[in-house]
Amino acid sequence: MTKPSLLVLAAGMGSRYGGLKQIEPVGPAGETIMDYSVYDALRAGFDKLVFVIRRDMERPFREAVGRRFENRLPVSYAFQELADLPPGFSVPPNRAKPWGTAHAILAAESAIREPFAAINADDFYGAQSFRLLGGHLCSGGPDFAMAAFILRRTLSEFGSVARGVCEIGPDGCLKSVVEMTRIERDGAGVKNTDAAGRVTRLSGEEAVSMNFWGFTPSVFPALRARFAAFLEKSGRDEKAECFIPSVVNELLVSGQARVKVLRTGDPWLGVTYREDRPRVVESIRQLIARGDYPAKLWA
Repeated sequence: MTKPSLLVLAAGMGSRYGGLKQIEPVGPAGETIMDYSVYDALRAGFDKLVFVIRRDMERPFREAVGRRFENRLPVSYAFQELADLPPGFSVPPNRAKPWGTAHAILAAESAIREPFAAINADDFYGAQSFRLLGGHLCSGGPDFAMAAFILRRTLSEFGSVARGVCEIGPDGCLKSVVEMTRIERDGAGVKNTDAAGRVTRLSGEEAVSMNFWGFTPSVFPALRARFAAFLEKSGRDEKAECFIPSVVNELLVSGQARVKVLRTGDPWLGVTYREDRPRVVESIRQLIARGDYPAKLWA
């Protein structure tokens, strides 16, 4: 049985957070959110770790994060670079933002030959989520998978968030996923406001993607094709990003993929904004008190 790899997307610039949030400590012994993700992944049978980072953050990232894992499992690094584009495309003069999560996953193609889970570095997904996705990937089937969370449990009190809002078929597979980039509380409900100012009302009970995906290596050719199509359409836009939920949705519509939805009861925690951090710290303290994690994760 081929064991899966864990791909950690850690190249985000953290503009809303106001710093390099990927290496901010949230655990009592200085653990980052990534520490808890890797710990849960190891318990769920993952046996290789690949980080996607920016070249300019390599040294502090390796020193603060990578080295603590290198004696526990194989660790590789891939770099999401603005200029890493297909032939015929170039970076707009004033572009500073990365090209998005689809491009980040594509950056790791040379490091991955086995089924893998892709996660955000700054999201805490919970042990059950890793067990579910790890079990799916170890089964050897061709289908992709996604851990689904409840929207209202993934919001920040301090500003808007981006979420992939999902429609799930009776067979338990994903029918569609729509990336909404300005979701926020609105009284007792939830709303999203798109770039044109149009408002979509949401109940808060929707299943959402938190970028916890399970893929086989067959996703890479599809990503290359979809990213090139994105560049044809939006490559001159200095802020446009190619999001993995949008790519997955295109694959679903075209019949090129099936995605099994794995519903998790785990709490999601994240630090979109700096003000979110105290809540994450307290929630992890409670999980430790409950016995879900040791006080010193790597003791």
